[in-house]
Amino acid sequence: MTASGSRSREALRAAQLYYLQHLTMEAIAQEMRVSRSSVSRLLAYARDSGLVEIQVHSPQEARSQLELRIAERYGITAHVVPSPARASEADRLKRTARTAAHRVAAAVGDRSTIGVAWGATMSAVARHLPSKTVHETRVVQMNGAANVRTTGVSYAAELLGGFGNAFAASVYQFSVPAIFDNPDTRRALWRERSVSRVLELQASSDLYVFGLGSRIGDPRSRIYSGGYLDRDDLQELVRAGVVGDCGTVFYRSDGSTDGVALNERSSGPSLDTVRRIPHRLCVVSGAAKRDSLRGALSARIITELVVDEELARLVVEAGG
Repeated sequence: MTASGSRSREALRAAQLYYLQHLTMEAIAQEMRVSRSSVSRLLAYARDSGLVEIQVHSPQEARSQLELRIAERYGITAHVVPSPARASEADRLKRTARTAAHRVAAAVGDRSTIGVAWGATMSAVARHLPSKTVHETRVVQMNGAANVRTTGVSYAAELLGGFGNAFAASVYQFSVPAIFDNPDTRRALWRERSVSRVLELQASSDLYVFGLGSRIGDPRSRIYSGGYLDRDDLQELVRAGVVGDCGTVFYRSDGSTDGVALNERSSGPSLDTVRRIPHRLCVVSGAAKRDSLRGALSARIITELVVDEELARLVVEAGG
C-alpha cells in the first residue's frame, strides 16, 4: 500500500470512531496508538480529502472492503462497525448498537411504521437512539414477550418506549406469549379483533428493526436465558437443525423454516411476512452469531445490515 493509501485508511478509521462512534480524540489516540495531535490531523485530512462530508464515507462508494464484499454477495447494504481486536463482546455490542441507532434515525420519516423485535441487541439500540422530529409515526412490537415467569409487559414497554420517545411515536404493544403452549390457542387468539389490529400494523410496517438469536442454548441470547423454552423445545430445535431465530421464528443454516414445529407456536412474524416489509434493518454483533447471521442472509430477510467487524470478517471468510 502506498503512503497516500495508508494515510487515507488511517484517516477513515479515525473519522468512523469520531463521527459514528462518538469517541473522544483521547480515546481514539489510545485505540490507534498515536498522539492526540495525530488524530486531529487525521480528522482534518479526512474532511479535506472528502472522506467526511455530513456522514462518514470510505473509498469504493463509501464502503470498506468487507462492506463491499457483503453487499456484492448478498445484495444488501452493509455497515461494518470497527472495533479493537481485544474489545469485549459488551463493547462490540455497544459500538454496533450506537451505529445502528443512527441508521434507524436516518430511515424514519413522517408516517413511518416501525416494527421492533425485542432482544438484548434491540434494547442496546433503543438506548442510543437520537431524537428526530417526525410526524404520525408508529412503533409496533413484532413478537410477544410473555412466558411462564413474566408477562414481558414492562420489558417490552421499556424497549419500545426508547423508540417511541426518540420519534414522538405512538407505541403498540403485542401482549401475548412469545411461544404458545398450543398452536390452536395461537390461531384462536389471532382471530380476536384487538390482536388482529396489531397483526395488521405489523404487516404494514415499512421498517423492521431486529437482532438475531444465536446458537441454541446460548445464555447470552434472551430467548434461551429468559425461560421461554424448556428442555424438550431445545431438543426439538437441535433435531430440526436450527441455527438462529428472528423475532422468535427459528431457521436453519440455509434459511429454511419448513418442518420446524416450534414456529407453529411462535408469536413472531413468519419469514415470508418479514420479506414483504420493504426495509429490514438487522443489527448483530458477536462471533457466536456467525451461523445465525449466515442463515438470515440465506433466508433473504435482511436489506440493511449493521455488524461488528469481527463477525463480518467471519461471515465473509465462511463464504456461502
